[in-house]
This record gives sequence, C-alpha cells and structure tokens, in this order.
Amino acid sequence: MTNNLKSEALFSRAIEVLPGGISRNAIFRKPYPFYAAHGKGAYITDIEGVERIDFANNMASLIHGHCNDVLNDAIKSQLDKGVAFTMGTEVEIEFAEYMVERYGSFDKIRFVNSGTEAIMAAIRASRAYTGKVKIAKAEGAYHGAYDYAEVSENSKPDNWGDVAAPNNNPVVFNTPKSALDEVVIIPFNDIERAINILDQHASELACIILDAIPHRIGFIPAQKQYVETLAAWAKKNSVLLVFDEVITLRAELGGAQSWFDVKPDLTAMGKMIGGGFPVGAIAGSDEVMQVLNPLADKVLFPHSGTFSANPMTMMAGLTSMRLFEGQAITKLNHLADRMRLQIKEAIAVADVPVCVTGAASVSKIHMLGQTPTSYRDHFKSSKMKKLENRLIEYMAANGVLMVGTCSLILSTAMETKEIDHFSEVFLAAMRDMKSEF
Repeated sequence: MTNNLKSEALFSRAIEVLPGGISRNAIFRKPYPFYAAHGKGAYITDIEGVERIDFANNMASLIHGHCNDVLNDAIKSQLDKGVAFTMGTEVEIEFAEYMVERYGSFDKIRFVNSGTEAIMAAIRASRAYTGKVKIAKAEGAYHGAYDYAEVSENSKPDNWGDVAAPNNNPVVFNTPKSALDEVVIIPFNDIERAINILDQHASELACIILDAIPHRIGFIPAQKQYVETLAAWAKKNSVLLVFDEVITLRAELGGAQSWFDVKPDLTAMGKMIGGGFPVGAIAGSDEVMQVLNPLADKVLFPHSGTFSANPMTMMAGLTSMRLFEGQAITKLNHLADRMRLQIKEAIAVADVPVCVTGAASVSKIHMLGQTPTSYRDHFKSSKMKKLENRLIEYMAANGVLMVGTCSLILSTAMETKEIDHFSEVFLAAMRDMKSEF
C-alpha cells in the first residue's frame, strides 16, 4: 500500500489554479485524482508507483494502449519534420485517402480536433445542406460538449417528462431556451414513440444523430430495427442521418454502421483515429460534404481550425488505423466477449443483482439485476451510484483502472491474462460487496 503523499501534494497545488483541481471531470475522484507517471502496453503506473491494467484507455482514444512501438516510431519521424504548418501536408491527403477507401459511406472527409468539434460540424453541415434547423437525438445520449448536442443527456425522473414526449433539459446552467427548442428528443430503442415524435417535426429537422452503442446510455446497443427504421424515416422526410462513431468506429472494420442496412449521410469521428492525439473528423457523401467546399460559388459552411489536420495527428492517426485492421479487430472483440462472459459468470457465482452490457470492445457494468435496453431503464439511483463507486475504487485498489461510469474499454495491447485478472478481482469485489445490495 502507498500513502499517496505525492498525489496529495500535487492536488494541493492543482486546487489553487484549476477549478476543483482538474481540467476534465472524467478524472475526478475523492479525495484527489490519480496522477500518471508513465504507461506501457496495457498498463499505467501512477506517481506513487502503483501499476494498474488500464481499462479506460483515455476514454477510448488509445486503441493500442500506451507507447506502442510502431506508433511511437511514426510519431517521432514526424516530430523531426515539424509539428504544425500554415500549409497542407501529404500525410493529411494520405490519411484521407485511407479513410475514404476503408469506409463505404465516405466520399469526402474533413479533419477537426475533437469528437465534440466533429459533432458540431456535422450539425452545422446538416443545417447548411437542408436549410432546416432542428436536430433529433436519443434521450440520454452524449454527443459532446455543445449546447444542442448535450440536451437531455442527464435528464432525471423528476424532469424527464412523459416517455412519449421527453422534456428538453439543459446540462449547463442558463443554456439559452432557444437552443433547447431546436432539439427534438426521442426515446432510445423505442420505435413507435420515436417515429411519432419525429413525425411532428418532419418539416423542421435537419438531421437525426445516432450512436450505435451510446456510452452515457450505458453502452446498450441500439436495436437493428430501431436504427434502420429511423434511417428509412430520415430518407423519406429529407432529413440527414448522422452517425456518431466517435467511440464506435472501433467496433468493426467498417465501424458500427456496418452492422446495419443503412448508409449515413454524415459520420462524426474522434478518439482512436488520432493515435492518442486530439482529433475529430466528419465524413460523408460528396453531395452533403460540398457545403464545406471553399471552391464553390457560394460557400454554405466556411470552416477552418488552427490545428485541424496537423501532421503529428495525421501521422499518428494513419499509423494507428493501419494497425487496427482484420485480425487485430477480431482478436480485440473476442477478448471483450470473453470478458463479458466471465463477468456474467462472476455475477452468477456471487449471486448479486448486477448485469453487463456492451458490444465489440466496450462494456458497462450495471448495478441492476435486469439488463436495461434504454436510458430510463439504466438510470442510476443514489444507491446504484454508490455501488458503482465502491466497485471502481475496489478495482483500482487491486490493480484495475476503470472508466468512472463503471465502463470498460479494451485496447489491442491486452491479452487473456489481463481479462482473466480483471475477472478474478471483479468476482472478489462482488463477494465483498454482496451485503450492500
């Protein structure tokens, strides 16, 4: 055991210059955050010298874990040439060519600097193309830190309203009502109610944003019929379909969209396509992406960004994506299947009211006996939140780092030994916590 003197000292400095001592709430914990010293492969070591298996992977951005040798060599090669220019670079074009060839719905791509920026750009492109303003999204779904995209992502029983007509609730205090009014909230995985709501706004909607495994909804997979019905409705009503693949692009060679008989008009991406660097991108049909074309007689969506397509990110992203093909994807998804199976076995052995959801290489543990299928199904009571925090801290104390939402995100650096270790510690945690349920 460590006495955490270094972490406490760092936090005492941080609290003086950072609100709450942090720059992102994702690392928040009491009494203070963990502070990283270094990482290698599937492991991260904090400044106290404690090594943990990293099942967070910087919120899904490190698809190959820490300090992958091939990736590091590529990054170093670009570092010696320069990190940013007010010029284009060949590697930007090479990366764009790769992405367009790999994904069937991509004719053109535009690089930005985060998943949030990608969603912002997708919304603005949809509005520019359709001439309409409103967007539709699923209740509880997180699509980045943007007034419109974050509406009703944290609705609660006392304000979420009727499931047939969910309320539009802000995340940030004093969000303009005008922004809330431009968002249509539909229930997740509820076809009939979703279509009824969409019908009421058909003439006003620019786009529907969908995430096939939405994190804040609990990594509950979207039902195939739900996605395909919404896609058909969108096409019929001249509304664009936007796939949020910021996390889910890792799901298959063609992204999570390849699971469905759909072709989104636009796809927003981020996280793993940067190889560990800040990144985002939107891609889609040539017709829709023309709103960004500076060669057009009338440019409908002027767009730029100081660090967009910087060569460091482009080199890291291209290398990372080339490493994540074929067998690498299959192996990672099989590891995740093994982990979910072992979690279910541990739950059964410990005889606790817990379940696990997820798909591909992302999963979430719920303090619920019945598997949820929607945002409202998985809503966390204060008791559930307490149990989740208890599990997260137990795992961290025994060499396993999880996402603060009680989620697990795998990397290609992992092998069966890391999965098996997680399962052993998880079973011990469930036995230790049983009386608290």
